[in-house]
This record gives sequence, C-alpha cells and structure tokens, in this order.
Amino acid sequence: MGDPLLNADPSTGPSTGPGTGPDAERTRAAVLRYVEALNAHDADAIAARVSEDFVNEHTSAMGRNVTGRAGYRANLTVFLADFADLRYDVEDLVAEDDRAALAYLMSFRPAVPGAGTVRVRGVFRFRVGPDGLIAHRVDYWDSGEVRRQLDPPA
Repeated sequence: MGDPLLNADPSTGPSTGPGTGPDAERTRAAVLRYVEALNAHDADAIAARVSEDFVNEHTSAMGRNVTGRAGYRANLTVFLADFADLRYDVEDLVAEDDRAALAYLMSFRPAVPGAGTVRVRGVFRFRVGPDGLIAHRVDYWDSGEVRRQLDPPA
C-alpha cells in the first residue's frame, strides 16, 4: 500500500481520518485552522496560529526561513502581496500525536506583470505545541516548477 502521502489521489479529496495518539485530533485541528488563515490572507490571524518561538523552515531556494512569531508576522505582509490570491488546497493530512504532514496544491498569482496563476504541489510538516499553536513548520515545494511557470520557454 505504501506511504499515504505519496499515493494520495487528489480527486478523492483530503484524507483527514483519525491519526494515532491522544493529541492527533488537536494537532489536525490546529493545522487546519492555520491553513484556513493562510487562505483568508489575514496576516494577523496567520501569526496568531503560531507560537512565540515559531520556527518556519523552507527547503526551497525561493523560501525564507524565519524564527519567532514577530519575524514571521513581519514577513507575512510582503509574502501575501507577492502571492496574490494565495490558496492551499489540502490533498492529504496525516496527524500523529503532536506532528502532522499535509500535502497541498498551492496556487497564487505572482506580483509579476502579465503572469498567470501558478500552481505547485508541496508538503508541510508541522509540530504543534501543547498550547495548540504551530511551533515548527517545514515547507517542501519545488521553486524550479514555480520558475518554469513564470518563465515559460519562448
């Protein structure tokens, strides 16, 4: 059967079935609240979903790492402006205890004249603190795919 994240079928909708451990539902709810705030483009609501010592890691060359809620909040205004109409569609969500993995399809309109909508798949890994806030997020997405869509061959 394999890894559910690798074998997800986006046409069947997100998998949000029960995880294991007593905190899986709290973790799942925290992650979904966070994604909901991202999709609402509300920088204050997004920042309110993360801990004071939040760690935001990006594996993409285009991403920016930041530590701390205040630093993250400061980056959100520019991020949301650069990624107009940002949307994360959940393809799969797996939670266990205080950890979760969420496969997504991200779409946005870049702040580049004449650019169309960019779509790229990725995965978030989360750790949720005992307070129900996101303590650590690692984001995996292919910046090469984004560049390909922004600069199509002539």
